[in-house]
Amino acid sequence: MSSEQPPIQGPPMPPEWLTYQYPPPQQDRVTRFVDRVMARSPIWLAPVALLACMGAAAGYTLVTDPVSAEAGAEPTCLLKYVTGFVCPGCGGTRAAWYLLHGDLPAAARHHALFVFAVPFLLYIYVAWAGRKLFRWRLPQLTISPAAMITFMGVWAVWSILRNLPWAPFTAFYV
Repeated sequence: MSSEQPPIQGPPMPPEWLTYQYPPPQQDRVTRFVDRVMARSPIWLAPVALLACMGAAAGYTLVTDPVSAEAGAEPTCLLKYVTGFVCPGCGGTRAAWYLLHGDLPAAARHHALFVFAVPFLLYIYVAWAGRKLFRWRLPQLTISPAAMITFMGVWAVWSILRNLPWAPFTAFYV
């Protein structure tokens, strides 16, 4: 058994197999449409559209008054309405309402992490829109993966703690 045999080989590959090129994937209609619209749209459209969406969300929050809404009224959290548990986003709309009215402590009481994230999100928007529209060079806010994982971990732990039914965690329930 000291003699080694060469490995078993199959028939040689046809030469056309080695030169075969896969055709590039075809884009679907929606992607082609979006690409055409983006190529033809003016540079200011995306920042203005995002600002309009944020304005519509703020306007909806102001009009619906989530602070005085009852359990089944809009806007409502479906998870809280059905299960009684506070979801990770519960209190965010009320926190936004309080922020729009300038009441920072009440906003933080309803969703502290949302209040913490708002200034960063606004700065990211201003830096992006300023660069797109006016070619401003504001310092870019870079968030490391470790910082993002830490934030998400804190959010997960906070979301669990605010559902615990004993003190001091009942203070987090909104």
